[in-house]
Amino acid sequence: MTELFDLKGKVALITGGTHGIGLAIGLLLAKAGARVCVNDRAEEKLEGCREAFKKENLEVFTLVFDVTDEADVDRGISRIEKQTGTIDILVNNAGIIKRIPILDMPVTDYKQVIDVDLVAPFIVSKRVVPGMIAKRSGKIINMCSMMSVYGRNSVSAYASAKGGLKLLTANMACEWAKFNIQINGIGPGYIATSQTAPIRENGHPFNDLVMTRTPAGRWGEPEDVANAALFLASAASNFVNGHILYVDGGILANFGYVKGENEISE
Repeated sequence: MTELFDLKGKVALITGGTHGIGLAIGLLLAKAGARVCVNDRAEEKLEGCREAFKKENLEVFTLVFDVTDEADVDRGISRIEKQTGTIDILVNNAGIIKRIPILDMPVTDYKQVIDVDLVAPFIVSKRVVPGMIAKRSGKIINMCSMMSVYGRNSVSAYASAKGGLKLLTANMACEWAKFNIQINGIGPGYIATSQTAPIRENGHPFNDLVMTRTPAGRWGEPEDVANAALFLASAASNFVNGHILYVDGGILANFGYVKGENEISE
């Protein structure tokens, strides 16, 4: 059974995987035997990533490049291919969010979110997939969101990008599945990371919302998402394609759930 999840000999790239969910995915794929590569635009973030891997007695190959710059992506991927080998697993994890109401959001901010969260996965996947086609094998995991399927106040750019990424995932599967490449997405729910720490305090309105509307009754952990990524990166998912796996504690399945009540309430 463990052979299904064995990634020995595989090269995995996690974009923006220096912290939070991306870091958890990188650590788990490394523990499964993959040679993990992580990029970021900031060297100091990569230093922190290397320290995290070192604490687990794991190796990681890090490099600086901008996922929104096609020429820079080509340079970075070429270096990975030269030093570690052709990429077998790509996790398009790099992303940003700007919480600004539509009427207040400058067009430049809207375009920046679209570039990082939607255009970058297109650029990086387009550069990586020829090597997968040549080997007739590969895994691409796009980091989608619950906002891939519904909106929320003040996150119009993010939701637009993640909704587009869901359909980009489907279109990638339509074009590349015939080459034995599996392209899927993960839609994390509300996850306990350093970024969400300020709103996870008891009594905070958003924490109350998450705790009462999530059937599992808790915030997710980065490792919950990493476990899903391992499944989608492994042979266990070889006939799963164009699918978005929501790791959300049941929140998308829920309508009007209030923790502690046996009946549905509005």
